[in-house]
Amino acid sequence: MKKNNILILSAGRRVELVQDFQTEAAKFSDGIRIYCTDLNPKMSSACQVADGAFAVPRISAENYIDSIFQLADEQNIGLIVPTIDTELLKLAEARSRFEAAGTHIIVSGSDLIRQCRDKRDSVALFARYGIEAPKIYAPDDIEFPCFAKPYDGSRGIGAQAVNSAEELTDELKNDPKMMFCQLIDIQNTFKEFTVDMYYDREGRLKCAVPRERLEVRSGEVSKGATRRGWLYDFLTEKLAVLESARGCITAQFFYREESHTVYGVEINPRFGGGFPLTYAAGAHYPGWLIREYLYSENIPCFDEWENDLIMLRYDAKVLVRG
Repeated sequence: MKKNNILILSAGRRVELVQDFQTEAAKFSDGIRIYCTDLNPKMSSACQVADGAFAVPRISAENYIDSIFQLADEQNIGLIVPTIDTELLKLAEARSRFEAAGTHIIVSGSDLIRQCRDKRDSVALFARYGIEAPKIYAPDDIEFPCFAKPYDGSRGIGAQAVNSAEELTDELKNDPKMMFCQLIDIQNTFKEFTVDMYYDREGRLKCAVPRERLEVRSGEVSKGATRRGWLYDFLTEKLAVLESARGCITAQFFYREESHTVYGVEINPRFGGGFPLTYAAGAHYPGWLIREYLYSENIPCFDEWENDLIMLRYDAKVLVRG
C-alpha cells in the first residue's frame, strides 16, 4: 500500500497550516489524510481540526524518533512536516531510516540546521551567499546601544535592546547563551521582513514571498503584507540555491528601502507562523510538497503570488466537547 498520508509534528496552535494542507490534499483523488502529533493532543487546537491526532513523547526523550517511526508505519505516512526548531536536527539525522521505509521527512541537511540553530554561525552562512548580517560583539567589547538575544532562541524569547553599559546586567553578561549584536533601528529606518522560500529536494529556490512584518506579538507576526520589489529581486538572486535546503525555509531580514541595505537576521528551516499569508497570496507550498514528494513531480518556479496582500490576524477558538 502506498504511503500517502501526511503527519504534522508538534502541531500546537498551527490550525491554519493544518487547514492549508487539508485544502491541498483534497485536490488529489487518493484520500490523503492530515494527521498531527503533540505532547497532549486533547489540548492542541491544531490536533482537533486534523483528520486524526496522536500523543508522542517529548522531543528530548530517547524514544521520540522511534515513536514517530512507528506512527508513520501504522498510519501509512508518506510525508512528515516538522514545525519547531528543537526537533529538526534529530529528524535530519534519522531521515535515511525513514526514507528506506517509504516516508519522506521535509527537513534540511544537518549542517544547514546547525548553522541556522546557532545564530552566531548564521552570520557566516549569510556571508557565504553575499548577504551582510548585524555585527556580533565580543562580551568584553560591546558597542552600545546593542541587541541581546539567545544564540539558539526562537519567537523573540529573551531578546532585548540594551541601550547603555548601565543597562547591561551581570545576569545578561554572564548568560552563556546570550549573544550581543549591532542594534538595527527598525522603528524609524529599517523595515522587518520575513521571507517564505520554497526549495526543492536539490536545494533550488522555486518561490520566495517577502512579508513585511507590520506588527509582531510574542515573536510571531500579527499584521503583515506581501511585498514585491528590490528586496525580492535581491534575495531570489543571492539565494537561488541553498545547499541541502528542502521545503519551506523561513528567513528574516532588515531592509532599508532608500539605500537598498539588507541585513540577514536568521534562517529557520521550517514553516513559520506567518506562512498562512504566503499561502493566501497563492504560493501553495503544501500542495507542492505533496506533488514533489508523494508524486515525484518537478516543481516549476513560481512568482505569480499576490502583491500587497495584508493579513490581520486575530484569536479564534476551537471547541471540544466531552
